[in-house]
Amino acid sequence: MSELNLAKWGIINPSAVHRNLSPAQLTQRAVAREEGILSDTGALAVFTGKYTGRSPEDRFVADEPSIHNEIDWGKVNMPIAPAVFDGILRRITAYLQNRELFVFDGFAGADPAHRISVRVINELASQNMFIHQLLLRPTADQLAAFSEDFTIICAPGFKCIPEIDGTHSEAAIVLSFERKLVLVAGSQYAGEMKKSVFSVMNFLLPPKHVFPMHCSANVGDAGDTALFFGLSGTGKTTLSADPKRKLIGDDEHGWSETGVFNFEGGCYAKCINLSKENEPQIWDAIRFGALVENVVIDPETGVFNFDDGSVTENTRVGYPVEYIPNALIPGVAGHPKTVIFLTADAFGVLPPVAKLSREAAMYHFVSGYTARLAGTERGVTEPQATFSTCFGAPFLPRPASVYAELLGEKIDKHGANVYLVNTGWSGGPAGNGGKRMAIKYTRAMVTAALNGDLEKATFVRDPIFNVDVPTSCPDVPVEVLVPRNVWADKAAYDADAKKLAAMFVKNFAKYQGMNPAIIAAGPKGE
Repeated sequence: MSELNLAKWGIINPSAVHRNLSPAQLTQRAVAREEGILSDTGALAVFTGKYTGRSPEDRFVADEPSIHNEIDWGKVNMPIAPAVFDGILRRITAYLQNRELFVFDGFAGADPAHRISVRVINELASQNMFIHQLLLRPTADQLAAFSEDFTIICAPGFKCIPEIDGTHSEAAIVLSFERKLVLVAGSQYAGEMKKSVFSVMNFLLPPKHVFPMHCSANVGDAGDTALFFGLSGTGKTTLSADPKRKLIGDDEHGWSETGVFNFEGGCYAKCINLSKENEPQIWDAIRFGALVENVVIDPETGVFNFDDGSVTENTRVGYPVEYIPNALIPGVAGHPKTVIFLTADAFGVLPPVAKLSREAAMYHFVSGYTARLAGTERGVTEPQATFSTCFGAPFLPRPASVYAELLGEKIDKHGANVYLVNTGWSGGPAGNGGKRMAIKYTRAMVTAALNGDLEKATFVRDPIFNVDVPTSCPDVPVEVLVPRNVWADKAAYDADAKKLAAMFVKNFAKYQGMNPAIIAAGPKGE
């Protein structure tokens, strides 16, 4: 107890403190405490209650003097007064008195030059097991010499009172960069801890000229590293999971002066409609030592029903990266040769693959575009555009231009080729004549980007989207490459393409102070 010095946060009399228990010990304790049950595969199954995903409206950053001018304040980074932060801390630590606590000490950042030491204090054994598997686990010697850079206190059982705590609801995720402390209250969704660490890394690394990225990454036998950026549903996990290449990581990375490194020691994969046939690596990872959230399970047989989204569509499993057979451990590789931005364009107008200039890469990186299918609400009859800044808006404390400039610097210095790949629809909009791009064609285009075949192609400029489209690609029909060619109604294509281009322009207008050359490299909205 004394060596952990939990008292510095006001935690002075817990009934017990368990430090860095093994996944087996944590699983056993979680079952004994009725936090979850074992599945037939040995994975621990839990339900997280009201909160089955992140709660962005409940995320705050303490508005402290040393960081005030560095934060991109707004709907993502909502300010909270330091005194209010301290009040929430006092109430959480009072709640934790006389409770059994679980502590995990580990690291974020596989590159020792850029890693931080993270201490996570949990009231739930199951959540401590999750973070044990998701962060980088220390050796015995590292644990003996451990000194934390940042601390997370996670107390889902503590419910905030907005009138007292200055929050929006019973849940709150509050970051203090001066105190080097994150508070997670009211929500049992494990992703809040994971993404809080990511937010911290996104703040700390840019001043060191390290580019933090919300992407997956893999590497070929020749050392050719590739990055895959993309929002949910664009195929980021599917396309980066290549049995012929080693997986560096599935979600969070840094790009330093020496190359790419994984922030994490685990994966947090979606489970909805999971099948062994389509995603065998994730399927096989759901075993003892994995934490499964909100998947319907038969209480008698322990069999999961991955097709049942009645609790949430955002069903998840967390497991250590070594559960993936071709994982690269440690997750450190060289500079990327190829960067791929994935989008699932439900309007059916973006080219299936396009090469981006440096400025166009920065434009599309900042835009973070994808489009979802038309909703079920009355009157919603066309796809809905989604823009998420730098493919990770909820986790970026600094202005978008900071991350865009880092991308531009890395492209300049290391000569990476950047491609925009549309995994969405072709021949028309979704639900109105369009068909989803065949996965075999998408894989062929990604392969051609990775092995250099696309660099040999002739390119033509798309007049509306202002990107360079190849006129040929191995194993892909020529007519597929230019989207206008596969629309029966060319006038309808022109109208829809210009409509989407105008959405890009309108969205990008909110980024103040962006380099004019970057703006000029975007779609033409007139």
